[in-house]
Amino acid sequence: MDSNTFQLHLATVPVIDDILRDGARRGLQAAIEREVQEYIERNSHHVDDQGHRLVVRNGHHPARKIQSGNGAIEVKQPRVNDQRLDEDGKRIRFTSKILPPYLRKTKAIEELVPWLYLKGISSSDFPEALACLGHDGSGLSPTTVVRLKEVWQGQYENFCRRSLVGKRYVYVWADGIYFNLRLSDDRPCVLVLMGALEDGTKELIAMIDGERESEQSWLELLLDAKSRGLTEAPMLATGDGALGFWKALRQVFPSTRHQRCWVHKTVNVLDKLPRGQQISAKSMLHEIWMAATKEDAIKALEKFAAIYQAKYPKAVECLLKDQEELLAFYDFPAEHWQHLRTSNPIESTFATVRLRTSKTKGAGSRSACLAMAFKLVESAQNHWRKLNGSPLLPEVVAGVMFKDGVKLAA
Repeated sequence: MDSNTFQLHLATVPVIDDILRDGARRGLQAAIEREVQEYIERNSHHVDDQGHRLVVRNGHHPARKIQSGNGAIEVKQPRVNDQRLDEDGKRIRFTSKILPPYLRKTKAIEELVPWLYLKGISSSDFPEALACLGHDGSGLSPTTVVRLKEVWQGQYENFCRRSLVGKRYVYVWADGIYFNLRLSDDRPCVLVLMGALEDGTKELIAMIDGERESEQSWLELLLDAKSRGLTEAPMLATGDGALGFWKALRQVFPSTRHQRCWVHKTVNVLDKLPRGQQISAKSMLHEIWMAATKEDAIKALEKFAAIYQAKYPKAVECLLKDQEELLAFYDFPAEHWQHLRTSNPIESTFATVRLRTSKTKGAGSRSACLAMAFKLVESAQNHWRKLNGSPLLPEVVAGVMFKDGVKLAA
């Protein structure tokens, strides 16, 4: 290649990139506009007493940039005004399957395919959806996608059979994640157990299709993990108030301490208060679990009880009945508190895959749902950071005592 040709090549590359970016932008914009239009037409029969439509277009959201394989592309998400109410009396909100509100960066192809599948994109629509998001979807025919799902289901089965001999999880987090299915009214509950090893690395331990977080389902999960070599009891387990997990944990690992998730507990307490009281109550609950010492936390808890006991006894009862389990984290290093107070390690991982509305349909079957969720967690695991204060974990395992997050003198 002579110098003139080389210079022409360098000048052409940015032009090609611009064309590709513009094509991706126009394709994505057209796809989400069409998605919104189909949603509105599908619900055009819903009208109020005056005959006005309950589902209409309402301009666009502010433009946002999506980082794609061809660079940053700017799109405007159409805004939908949906006045309908669901069975619980809450407003129904339109959520794009192609461009969810939180998406700011397109994913690698191994993440994107299961993510799109769980969000309800059919196999035949994959090439178009991938192309709109800046990926070349020409090699992904419906048959290829079906084969990929079969491979991933096999990988999930291998994961469930792997040996856990020699593993020592200092802390574990447990939660039940519910999904919707396209081909069924069933809502499978995926039971998830994550753990932190002695070096602070977080891992997915187990993930099974449970029966509404029942004691029997959690018992099967824990006993299976133990049979595959997980014989050392975790020092602390964090989870929500689902009794099934805690009952099963006492049977399999009776020495493990219990820590109730403060995020779940806050939601449960606020549900028992009038809306007008919830902002101030939430602030007071925050003061409890963010207190510097256990004594200060108890004082803040007693203050909450004194204020709300007379008028809202159920809210106070909901808080006080788990007082010991809510404050267990104070007996562990302060550097670990932000990891232990909530089941956020699981919640944040599933934030992009769990389907939060009763109207959205995702994977077509229970087995496909489980395999797709597993692939997404497997991919996310590559980006999990170690626990803060990881060098202190061997001391926790050795039984060193901590009070208010500080190591006690020997």
